[in-house]
Amino acid sequence: MSAMTASEEQLRRRLLGDPPGQRLLGWIGPLVAMVVGGILRFWDLGNPHQLVFDETYYVKQAWSMLQYGVEMRNGGPFGEKPDEAFTHGTLSVFDPTNGDLVVHGPVGKWVIAAGEALFGGDSSVGWRFSVCVLGTLSILLVGRIGRRLLGSSVLGTMAALLLAVEGHHFVHSRTGLLDLILMFWALVAFGALLLDRDRSRGLLAARVAAAQSRPGGIPAGWLGPRLGARPWRWVAGLALGLACGTKWSGAYFLAVFGLLTVLWDMGARRAVGIPSPAYAALRRDAPLAFVAIVPVAIVTYLASWWGWFVSDHGYNKSWAASHPAEPGWGWMPDLLRSWWNYQAQILDFHRGLFTPHAYQSSPWSWMIQGRPTSMFAEYPKLGEQGCTVDMCAKVITPIGTPTIWWLATASLFVLAFRWALRRDWRAGAILAGYAGGFFPWFLLGDRTIYQFYAVAFVPYVVLGVTYVLGLGLGAPDASRERRQVGAVAVGSYLVVTTLVFAWFLPLYTAQLTSYDQWWVHMWFPSWV
Repeated sequence: MSAMTASEEQLRRRLLGDPPGQRLLGWIGPLVAMVVGGILRFWDLGNPHQLVFDETYYVKQAWSMLQYGVEMRNGGPFGEKPDEAFTHGTLSVFDPTNGDLVVHGPVGKWVIAAGEALFGGDSSVGWRFSVCVLGTLSILLVGRIGRRLLGSSVLGTMAALLLAVEGHHFVHSRTGLLDLILMFWALVAFGALLLDRDRSRGLLAARVAAAQSRPGGIPAGWLGPRLGARPWRWVAGLALGLACGTKWSGAYFLAVFGLLTVLWDMGARRAVGIPSPAYAALRRDAPLAFVAIVPVAIVTYLASWWGWFVSDHGYNKSWAASHPAEPGWGWMPDLLRSWWNYQAQILDFHRGLFTPHAYQSSPWSWMIQGRPTSMFAEYPKLGEQGCTVDMCAKVITPIGTPTIWWLATASLFVLAFRWALRRDWRAGAILAGYAGGFFPWFLLGDRTIYQFYAVAFVPYVVLGVTYVLGLGLGAPDASRERRQVGAVAVGSYLVVTTLVFAWFLPLYTAQLTSYDQWWVHMWFPSWV
């Protein structure tokens, strides 16, 4: 081995550590978890054949977009009951002349519309199909991300398995709502930035080693090499734009992940001995990171509204015609001014959402599953819908698998400790996922919010739990006895978690149970 090769190898180990072994398991394990999780999610997907919770908005809006290119207002002869007509196959429940004020971007509804295009607007499978596909794919993504992040194919497989049996994620994979779609695009961005981290560090090792081998070595004050185009950052920008185009809360992920990738660059330049790593990263990496992520996300978000721009029926399109431009804004086309005013109305809605709701909850309670949102509930009497006792229950309640979420609550302290005191970048990366999907909700005061928003950060819940389980397994160089005890403890946890998920499965899938059986599942009064 040449001196230069040896130097590069040393730098690669310093920057990337040892590559995870068991490459085949790194794919097979997450793929098996995805298949099992997918079978469970697609089973009886069309039950119930009625609009569940906020499907009343997004499913109908998605169908409207297929017909008109934009979301149209409910209208016609159906009065206050368009859902009943839509559910029974009368899909023309819209006023064909009036666009509707909607408060979330078009991306998620186009995703839902793809399933409706395949199966028809009168198919409850079609309403949920595309979301279920993304939920299933996210199991594989989490498994592969877990392997790369935690450096272990075994831990990657564990992460995929845990997501497959996570109840909150499971329910959202089976409903035509937007929050899992938001989760998916943010997860894609996170994975893309992880790939960029490894690729850029490999380039950095090679170029620093080459510079060291040149006559004269490295000059004083050297900022390190430029790393050129980093395509995975462009992928992340695209995914984050799609996240923002699904729900505006995707902007939190955009801000956090953009900062995260620059911090990783600082750490990389510090690891190879750059004298001023923060300044070097701000000069060499941060501007290109901004260009690759933020403008791409903005353009993607703007492009996602193409249906509104080309349609004759988009809400607020004629606003500019009756509102002359203010001084200094005359350069802006009327169409763009109308769209900008539309965005301002959306912002006003989100700022002013203080309507009390029976299932609103504080984010302080989300991690311990304090107030799950009831999405569907029917209580048939004897002889109705196959009920054979005095009273039965058919419900959909996205109770997160308690053994996962309760351990995740404890894992937050472990992650914070390992990141702050041990400088473990893996713990910091998982906390960044929480920072993008969870922590911002604490800043909104009394705004009406719900626990089901938590699905946006459920991948990082699972990764945090997996991180702790990895500590429980013990280090690779630990004694045989220590590893055996760890394997038994972790294996037992996985078995118990799977059984707990199976226990709650009837409440996730609107299966007919006796009322008494349903009540036994209500472990806490706040779940009722």
